[in-house]
Amino acid sequence: MSAPILTGTCSWTDPTLIECGRFYPRRSMSARERLVHYAEQFPIVEVDSTYYAPPTERNARLWAERTPPGFVFDVKVFALLTGHGARIDRLPPELRDAVERPPRPADDRRPPNVYLRHLSPAGIEAVWELHRTALQPLRDASKLGALLFQFPPWFRKDTRSERYLARLPERLPDDRIAVEFRGGGWMEAGAAVNTLDLLERHELAYVSVDEPQGFETSTPPVAAATGGLGYVRLHGRNAATWEARTACASDRFNYLYTEDELREWVPRIHELAGSADVVHVLFNNNYQDVGVRNARQMTLLLADG
Repeated sequence: MSAPILTGTCSWTDPTLIECGRFYPRRSMSARERLVHYAEQFPIVEVDSTYYAPPTERNARLWAERTPPGFVFDVKVFALLTGHGARIDRLPPELRDAVERPPRPADDRRPPNVYLRHLSPAGIEAVWELHRTALQPLRDASKLGALLFQFPPWFRKDTRSERYLARLPERLPDDRIAVEFRGGGWMEAGAAVNTLDLLERHELAYVSVDEPQGFETSTPPVAAATGGLGYVRLHGRNAATWEARTACASDRFNYLYTEDELREWVPRIHELAGSADVVHVLFNNNYQDVGVRNARQMTLLLADG
């Protein structure tokens, strides 16, 4: 028996998606109306906003209330938990109070970034606790799919990083956890088998990616399911913007897959469905409506294939 395959996008609130006017019936729709409309089209979405600021119980409750039974939210964890920095002005008050070592001042145009190392031990624990408590409405509604840890290129494959991965299930014992690498040596030819074995042993889901190749931040398009979950993220293949500093994040992912490019993934996704409990296929080419269009295409191709 093949596992269910859920296809959607990595955001329903991207400003360029709203402004392009080709997905939502009206630009003036409320937040509730937009999510209701999205959930009528797709069975799953990835929450991106929780990467920039920690999740809140209010938002999780509203997401659960505004979507039908069986709808699934994959939630990207807050930047600090993956080694990224976060703007200090986006921290909730309790985390701002926990900053023990103030970061270097930024220039006058933006506040400084805080990293996990700047927080007190109690502050670090508070970040984990926010994820355990704030997402409870989604758990109660059986709508929380996985928590996505998207690690940066400087999260290298070494003993310290492997220990961090091994502890994730202790930190979030009630959740499925998915892990995405951006280079870092994890999926290089001599390391991939060991990496996948590590994730399997700790019941962590490997995130298979489609993205531009040839960069230090590139991960090869290996399709593998570990931890019972198949998770595929398609970032587009826009090599010109992959490592560029663009005016807005969505500009980096301005890429519309051709049907032939999508077909490359159809047998791989079906193979994942043969070895996993469920497969999530998420399009992260969040520029205007290109991700939505590709997600619809992929849904049809998977049904035919």
